[in-house]
Amino acid sequence: MIISEMKEREYVVQPNDSEVVISVDNVSKKFCRDLKRSLFYGVGDIATELVGGRRKSETLRPKEFWALKDVSFQLRRGEALGLVGSNGAGKSTLLRIISGLIKPDTGSVKIRGRIAPLIALGAGFNPILTGRENIYANMSILGLPTQKIEERFQDVVDFAEIWDAIDAPVQTYSSGMAARLGFACAVHIEPEILLVDEVLSVGDIKFKMKCHNRLAKLRENGTAFILVSHNSHSVLNVCNTSIYLSKGKLIAAGETESVIRKYEEDLGLSGTEKAVGVMHLPEKPKSESMGLDIVSLCFKDEQGNILETPLCGEPAYFCVECNAYQTIDDANLGILINSLSGENDLTLYLTSASDNELLKIAPGKVEIQMHIPYCGLVPATYSAKVYVRSGVRSFDIVESFRFTVKASKNVSRCLFYQPRTWKVIPR
Repeated sequence: MIISEMKEREYVVQPNDSEVVISVDNVSKKFCRDLKRSLFYGVGDIATELVGGRRKSETLRPKEFWALKDVSFQLRRGEALGLVGSNGAGKSTLLRIISGLIKPDTGSVKIRGRIAPLIALGAGFNPILTGRENIYANMSILGLPTQKIEERFQDVVDFAEIWDAIDAPVQTYSSGMAARLGFACAVHIEPEILLVDEVLSVGDIKFKMKCHNRLAKLRENGTAFILVSHNSHSVLNVCNTSIYLSKGKLIAAGETESVIRKYEEDLGLSGTEKAVGVMHLPEKPKSESMGLDIVSLCFKDEQGNILETPLCGEPAYFCVECNAYQTIDDANLGILINSLSGENDLTLYLTSASDNELLKIAPGKVEIQMHIPYCGLVPATYSAKVYVRSGVRSFDIVESFRFTVKASKNVSRCLFYQPRTWKVIPR
């Protein structure tokens, strides 16, 4: 549902902690992978509580696993906290515990103020009701009186930009329209605490910009929020501090740039295909070759040494070693680079042909080099698709060459590195 519930929970804080709105202390949560065992354990736990017994919440039973283990952090008024991690890291479980939907097995969560979980935009609308009726229904569930809803109704409609469809059933809305209406309802409640789970990845660019602007305004007014996103740029642009979860454990916490860098480095070193300095490919029999085979890919520095990880803002050479069995007068080297840490969108597409550099290759072993005066890619893990063609004829393709770019300077909250110089001109 859009916002499952809005609750107000108070707890006693010391004077120096008056700005703390969320306090998570050694929270752990376990689940069972087997449905029948899960039901059996649930009945047993209820029976234990009924007779006044003590549940052994700190130990695992057969088929159980820790979705969260000993996680602690604090969120203060007006702060934006990023929550990053791969699928299955425990991010959604943590949000459900904070919102009060489920209880932790160990530890405690203390909330000060109204909390609004903003999850799965549009999923909580009644498809039969109109947009107008759903606005009243949802905002009433969130605790807003009818008079307040009427005062903010037009603002919600204007934000969602569904003027013509406001009296049509929601089942006739596109997913984008439902998303806009869901976000509009949620942010116009103006809660003290907002939990945002992957909702900034929906909608078009205009809607995303409006979401970011609205979140910034809420933050200025004192709303604290936790943002969950796989898009590192969204977290960097919105959140000053972040925490990184992996398999239920807190791996890193602190300044967003350092946390994101740790997360992306781990992401680049996960899976079966490692991000390594040199990628060697098995040589094909000459009879299976199309005339040229790619045998290795790597980055090198200006002295010809292998670069395990290119540095943002520093020079590098992208090197493609090939075995050529014929003369090629108009070879075209193409490189398509995707970021693995965002939404896997195409980051960079370069070809020698687009630079009017048709490459002449003679038979034998050759190395094609692309000189990069300044690496413009921001710190992250990337996958490159590399090919060599001549016109429409393809000689060889490497589908995925993984590499990681690290930072030699502060380039946080950037989408690319801009080379520059500085000077003062007397007037």
